[in-house]
Amino acid sequence: MAISAVEIAEATAERVTIMENALSVDLSDGRTIVAPLEWFPRLLYATPQQRADCRLIGKGRGIHWPRLDEDISVEALLAGRRSGESQTSLKKWLDARLTRPARRSSRFGNNDEPQRGESAENSGSEGP
Repeated sequence: MAISAVEIAEATAERVTIMENALSVDLSDGRTIVAPLEWFPRLLYATPQQRADCRLIGKGRGIHWPRLDEDISVEALLAGRRSGESQTSLKKWLDARLTRPARRSSRFGNNDEPQRGESAENSGSEGP
């Protein structure tokens, strides 16, 4: 009896889109995963510019937001896993964002960080 090995191709991210309330990732196998931003608090609290500053890592196995220090794997999205960040860690990250002076974009002259009491505006920012 002959046994043939079946190679299963791992789905990888090809495109990332952040909509008003959701993260959408188009996969190499034709599927699209959509997850609510509430699952990823750093994305939820980010500015549209920060959300748009993302890149695919590990040959599309993950997504990285350098200015947010956020990484999300395709595997986690497929499994329906939310961010594993503790409330303590998130609070520390939010406090650090609100206590440091806002950086200005040298090209456009606009604020890159939300000010205390200002919520991040959600928009259809799209990553690479």
